[in-house]
Order: sequence, then C-alpha cells, then structure tokens
Amino acid sequence: MRLETDIGRIEEMTRRGEDEDKRFRSLLERCDLTPQEIDAIVHKHLEEVSEQIECRECGNCCRVFRPQLMPQDIVRLAGHLKMPEEEFTAEYIVEYEAGGGLFFNRAPCPFLLENTCTVYPGRPDVCRAYPTLYKKGFARNLGITFSNCSVCPIVYNVYERVKMEIRESQATALSPECE
Repeated sequence: MRLETDIGRIEEMTRRGEDEDKRFRSLLERCDLTPQEIDAIVHKHLEEVSEQIECRECGNCCRVFRPQLMPQDIVRLAGHLKMPEEEFTAEYIVEYEAGGGLFFNRAPCPFLLENTCTVYPGRPDVCRAYPTLYKKGFARNLGITFSNCSVCPIVYNVYERVKMEIRESQATALSPECE
C-alpha cells in the first residue's frame, strides 16, 4: 500500500472518510478480535509506517496543536533554553482558567522553525508521546485517532492499513450486513 504524505490530500481524504470511519467503528465493536489482537495489528503497522515516514520532517502537529503542558515540561523547557522558569512562562505560556491547564500562548508552536523542533531534547511529554498509537486500547480511542488522521501522516497511514487488514480478516467471520 502506497503511503500518503501530502497533508492537503490527507485532510481531504479524512473529511471524505467520516462515514467510512463510522462503519469501521461498528465493525470493530462486532469483530471477533480481542483488544490485544487489535493493538498488535496497530503496532505492526505503526512500526512499518514509522520506518518510512520521518516524523520530524513534517511538523504539522506543531503547526496545528497547542499541547497542554505539565509543570515538569516547563521546568525542562526553561532549563533547555537556559531561562528562568518565570521568564519562560511569561514569554511562552498561557493559563486557561476555564478547565485550567497551561498551554503555549500561540500556534504554531513557538519552537517550530520551518519543520524542525528547536527544543527537541527538551520538548514536552505530550509531544514525546505523540501520536500515541503505541499505547494499548486502540479500539477505545478511535475518536482521538480518527481526529489525528487529518493532522499526522503516520496516523493516517497506520489507520488506513489497520482498517484494510481488519476488514479482510473479518470478511469471513462476519456476515455481509455487518460491513
């Protein structure tokens, strides 16, 4: 299967695939695969796709998201930049009172230069974990995964491969009306 890396095409295909995503969610609810088997399929495709797409060449997530930061992220980033934490916070952070949370004060990320993270060794934990496909519970987190399809070429390509493999594996296990 050819990998798609053009963000514009990925965004368009994700928009057009919303109904298909609903059908896939329904299939996952009725399929005979355990959550562990589904996760194994995801992890296999994540490994294959990640070998072919260099995450740090894209930077789209850094242009789109304003991640929630934890106090340890601020300590790490300020230290990486050799700035006092108070100065770092004043220059780069905003706190939302409704619901709380600390976030970068703008998007794209203030540390994105072209497609490169200029604070990569000190980046926030949420950035280190993205796109989180390696975690357990893929089937429980489909909404988040699908929303990330339009942002991340790795997520998009893994999701498409997972859908294809699971549909093929379930073609004989489920009757046609399940599709």
